[in-house]
Amino acid sequence: MTARISVRELAPEAIEAMRGVERFLHGCGLPHATLELVKIRASQINGCAFCLDMHVRDAKKAGESDERLWSVAAWREAPYYTDAERAALALAEAGTRLADRPDPVPDEVWAEAALHYSQEELASLVVAVAQINAWNRICVISRTVPGSGV
Repeated sequence: MTARISVRELAPEAIEAMRGVERFLHGCGLPHATLELVKIRASQINGCAFCLDMHVRDAKKAGESDERLWSVAAWREAPYYTDAERAALALAEAGTRLADRPDPVPDEVWAEAALHYSQEELASLVVAVAQINAWNRICVISRTVPGSGV
């Protein structure tokens, strides 16, 4: 695969703004593992090889087990995730697949997430889902090569 363009080089102000959101997410109080799982799952759905490569590596460096990483796509059937992580993954899937159903984020998905996260954490989780979807679109459209930097 060959990159079409380098968004990082051609739109550095936009990339820096997105990195500002990443700094916010890093300090928002959500568990790092939850954020990485959300990023991995959305990237799987969106087919973003660059983001998958980066977030699986980041999660592994942070101590994630192989079982948790290779089972993210089947999180409903795998025993490796907490109820809170499952709620975050369900919200991430719904927020990534907005066009797939008439009620994109069903009340029961939101209610389950609200059982595990405060209102502030839910707001941060929504931002995290939106952010990874934006990164996925930038990287997929521009064909950013895994390991090359955005």
